[in-house]
Amino acid sequence: MSKLSGKTCVSCGKLTSTYVEFRCPSCGEGSIVRCSHCRETYTKYKCAKCNFEGP
Repeated sequence: MSKLSGKTCVSCGKLTSTYVEFRCPSCGEGSIVRCSHCRETYTKYKCAKCNFEGP
């Protein structure tokens, strides 16, 4: 049995293998992971380090 490899989307909380990961545009320290669905629908995200919210 194989494991699903991927990361958890900060917007929807789902484990995904199709994602983008980038540093927080405000503090530069937090890591933002977003799945393709949340990116396409402009779902908000929040940085865990500084609470910056982005579309």
